[in-house]
Amino acid sequence: MKRLLLLMGLSGFSLGLHAGPQINVGTVYDYLDGDKSTYLKRVFNSGDSTAFVKVNILEIVYEADGTSREIEVRNQADMSSRDGLMASPARLIVPANGMQGTRLLLMGARDTERYFRVRFIPVVPEKEDEFAVSAEERDEYKNNLSAGVNVMTGFGTVFFVRPKDSRFDSVIEEAPTTYRVRNNGNTVVVVDEFRNCALKDENTCEPTTKHHIRAGNSFEFDKKPGREYRFNLVEGDSKKTLRVAGNSSRDDLR
Repeated sequence: MKRLLLLMGLSGFSLGLHAGPQINVGTVYDYLDGDKSTYLKRVFNSGDSTAFVKVNILEIVYEADGTSREIEVRNQADMSSRDGLMASPARLIVPANGMQGTRLLLMGARDTERYFRVRFIPVVPEKEDEFAVSAEERDEYKNNLSAGVNVMTGFGTVFFVRPKDSRFDSVIEEAPTTYRVRNNGNTVVVVDEFRNCALKDENTCEPTTKHHIRAGNSFEFDKKPGREYRFNLVEGDSKKTLRVAGNSSRDDLR
């Protein structure tokens, strides 16, 4: 999970680490199905002080050559002209050992799949941050955190917005030395819990990985003798478990 080091307070010359807020946002990847319009994302705080969390959203745009760029989603005053993912609320006050939620809402076209990076950033509240706290409460919060060195860690997640008319069409293309999953549908499919293990020793495996196959793209791996490959092919709510032997041209679907 990608973690962003957001703030390090250096007041007091203390060598101790003050616990402070510690947030957790659960899964790194979230998916808005074609028949849904909103998604509830929960933010947990296991720390010993309140977490003030800003939600920042960027849209991930893929070019024809597969490269991507990220553009800021702006909150426009006119609801009818908004186009992108919105978080409501975009400022969260999460109590110690508590939870708060924000609803993610897609405004605009859904004829093709869209992708967003959603960042949950804990901050020390300032007046311009628009948190509903008084100046006295802000000062008290800062004073409580100043007892030691504070590291406040945020989280970045990826949010997939499926098209309104989602269609899954995964095609397996297998050759003696290669195995390919091609996505001929119009929404992402997932190769989940992909494992590459020695056929005679299940304890000798490479690290488990996850792969997203966007529409029109494919996932491929080489079939090596003496190895076995296992993964779940996830198409929305449907999941198939597959096993592929490196020295075989067949896969076992169970």
